[in-house]
Amino acid sequence: MSREEFINLPFHKKINTLYTEGTFVVGIRYYKHKINLYLLENEYVEVFYNHKHDKIDKIDFLPRDHSRMKFYLDQIKLA
Repeated sequence: MSREEFINLPFHKKINTLYTEGTFVVGIRYYKHKINLYLLENEYVEVFYNHKHDKIDKIDFLPRDHSRMKFYLDQIKLA
C-alpha cells in the first residue's frame, strides 16, 4: 500500500491496516498521549492515543528526521 493510499483511507481502515499489516515497534508517553509507533512497509506511522478521552486523536506518518524520533530510540535496547 502506498503512502497516498494509506492517507486516503477512512480512520477505521487505517487502524485495521496497521493492526493487520503493520508491525508494532515501540510506545512512548508524550504530553497527554501514549504514542504507538508502527512500521508499515518501510514507513513509520504514529498512533496518538488520548487516555483522558479514551480515543485515538491522530494517525500520521513520522518523518525520520523528526525530533520525536529520539524518544523512540531511547526506548529501544539492542543486545
